[in-house]
Amino acid sequence: MSPISEEKDNKVKKIVILFLFILFLLAILLISVFDTMKSYRRLPSLENSKKELSVRGNIISSDNFKITTSKKIYKASIDTRNLDANKKELFIKLFSIYSNIPSKKISKKIEESLNNPGNLVLSYNIDSRTAKNLKELGFKLRKLKVFKSVKVPGGKILRGLNVVESGEKRIYSYNNTLTPVVGYISKFESEKGKTKVKGIKGLEKNFNELLNNTKDGILSGKRDVLSYISFNKESTIKQRIDGADIVLNIPLKLQKNNEMILDMYKKKLVADEVIVSVMDSKTGKILSLASSNRFNPEKIYQKDIPSLNVNAIEYQFEPGSVIKPVSIALVMDKNRIKKNELFFANNTKGKANKKGEFPRGRYKLGRFTIKDDHRFKKHYLTVDDIVIYSSNIGTLQLAQRLSGAEFFEGMKRFGFTRKTGIDLPYEKKGVMPKIWQFSANDKKNEDNVFKATVSYGQGMTSTFMQILKAYSIFNNEGIAVTPKIVSYIEINNDKYKEDLLINKRIITKKTANEIKRMLIKTVEQGTGKAAKIEGLEIGGKTGTAQIARGGKYLKKYISSFFGFVNDGNNSYTIGVTVMNPISTGKNWYYHYASWSAVPVFKEVINNLVKLNYLTPKNDIILKK
Repeated sequence: MSPISEEKDNKVKKIVILFLFILFLLAILLISVFDTMKSYRRLPSLENSKKELSVRGNIISSDNFKITTSKKIYKASIDTRNLDANKKELFIKLFSIYSNIPSKKISKKIEESLNNPGNLVLSYNIDSRTAKNLKELGFKLRKLKVFKSVKVPGGKILRGLNVVESGEKRIYSYNNTLTPVVGYISKFESEKGKTKVKGIKGLEKNFNELLNNTKDGILSGKRDVLSYISFNKESTIKQRIDGADIVLNIPLKLQKNNEMILDMYKKKLVADEVIVSVMDSKTGKILSLASSNRFNPEKIYQKDIPSLNVNAIEYQFEPGSVIKPVSIALVMDKNRIKKNELFFANNTKGKANKKGEFPRGRYKLGRFTIKDDHRFKKHYLTVDDIVIYSSNIGTLQLAQRLSGAEFFEGMKRFGFTRKTGIDLPYEKKGVMPKIWQFSANDKKNEDNVFKATVSYGQGMTSTFMQILKAYSIFNNEGIAVTPKIVSYIEINNDKYKEDLLINKRIITKKTANEIKRMLIKTVEQGTGKAAKIEGLEIGGKTGTAQIARGGKYLKKYISSFFGFVNDGNNSYTIGVTVMNPISTGKNWYYHYASWSAVPVFKEVINNLVKLNYLTPKNDIILKK
């Protein structure tokens, strides 16, 4: 081989070796890069997706005010390892300005976290508007280099201010308005780690599933350099579906005005509680259900615990004389009262006083003696007198004309010991003697003490709402309606209304109108005179009952007035109950319903007139 050929071969060998060496180095580099990408680097995907949190539905008044609503809340956090110590004060000042959180509070959180550096949540309760501002602040902080990258295994990371959805918050826009009816909620953490709420009492509880029937939205598509989703025809957009809206029959203004009346009278009467409800007699729509004992669902304190129950449906009490028209209606419906019949008042012992009133009647029933609360100017009473002047003795004599089964079934037909069907949870039914107790002396044709006492509202318990429903029967030609707070439910702009309400005839139209006539006469001449307003048809009955505890009657009273008001176009049943009004000293008479419940009843009617729910005939101007 010539020297020239040998030299060429050496050059080729050197080039090949060099090429292989370079190829080897390149392979090592590629393997290293691939391994780094695989093991440590987390390159952002070109695709991005975001879930939009759905929230619980609203509870809305009939005049379109949101009584309660839910708002999304956000969580703001930082990684304290990334916060530049030299710019910590700058961050605290800027975050405080944008979030309205005191700088001292932020500073304290950061200082406390320095012993255990890492993720630090600055707030869980940021509203949507503030969250948007804080996200903008996040970009500014990066430009200002407030956060710096830190070493982690395999590289470095840089985390700035992070603002993400954390759940929802329940807002009660009018504080204690419509409580306890609207109820309250408790918080819980969902499977997705978000803060959600559920109803515990009231409407929040009764419609919890519908209010919480939600679906989160999804946004997905290509991301831009700022990690925002860029929408195009390939993007996916699924709108969030919030929970159902519950729309009420109750207008906000009427409810608030009634609550103001109750607050005033609770203070004046030094009562434990005052309850009022206004119901449309023909449809059962509840236009107002108000209590003097209310609370703010967003801030419930220990003192509020007694006010959490809806006592209109949960508190059971002896109703007293408001039951008398019901008992008499049952006898009248069986045609067992003769026209112009008179009933002995058992009041012949003793002389009449200067007003010509005879002593209160006494009726002997076995080992019991039943007394009347009022004196009468005559020994014999008509059925009208029995109702107008509230005679226990007259009422019990009428009740004895029914068999035990007739009386028992009649009371149940009027709704006692049965739920009214109102759309609230935890409704109580009340108690009454058993059918065999009412029937004990039927075969002997003797008076029955259970029929006697229940006929005038003792020896049984009922709820406020049961009595209200019963009285609506007299103002609706003998037909019972179901009291309803909710008008309709709105789901995704579709309205749904309950169509299972059954209006049932309880007594004949003739009987209902006769009782109605007597109740109107009671307001014109009897114990309800203070409720009279010219230009309106008003009827009702007072009831004053002692509170029973442990088998004994206390010197505490529950005073009620249940009745109705009509103007020819509108027809409302109204109930007022005053729990334990003061009855000592110069105000000893406040426990009588005519001095406590009746004035409240009249104020509520005046309120209905002022807000145009009633129009008196001849445009008479009402005065207190």
